[in-house]
Amino acid sequence: MARDALKLLARRIGARLKKRSLKLATAESCTGGWIAQAVTSVSGSSGWFDRGFVTYSNEAKKELLGVRERTLSRHGAVSRETAKEMAAGALARSRAQVSIAVTGVAGPRGGTPTKPVGTVCFAWSRKRGAMESVTRRFRGGRERVRRQSVVFALKGLLERLEETE
Repeated sequence: MARDALKLLARRIGARLKKRSLKLATAESCTGGWIAQAVTSVSGSSGWFDRGFVTYSNEAKKELLGVRERTLSRHGAVSRETAKEMAAGALARSRAQVSIAVTGVAGPRGGTPTKPVGTVCFAWSRKRGAMESVTRRFRGGRERVRRQSVVFALKGLLERLEETE
């Protein structure tokens, strides 16, 4: 997806959040703040984007988002359980009503037989609503895995916002 297409996606998300007077918070690991960068590239995003957490290390996930040590030791940083706790933590530690969380193995190293490079876990949450989480496997090098993760996270948010219209 080209940069312009990513910006268009962010604009569409912003329009839906603004229409409902909702704010977004992001909790990112393998995307390193790319989702926050994409949404803040839209002029006026301060009206619907509250803050972003880049929690690359396990310590940051625990300290900034409240991810439990038990979750990390039992399921690992790359897990739906961790993504869910990241999304919940972003809501609890912000003024947002909607959150996106992403954690994964972008590569080229770090993969395991059960969680190979390209494994990325996502969670979307709302203050008053359901939490959803999925795991996807993307192909390609580090940059491609990260870009696909950003696009998937934003498209997933847009779909969830459109479902509630």
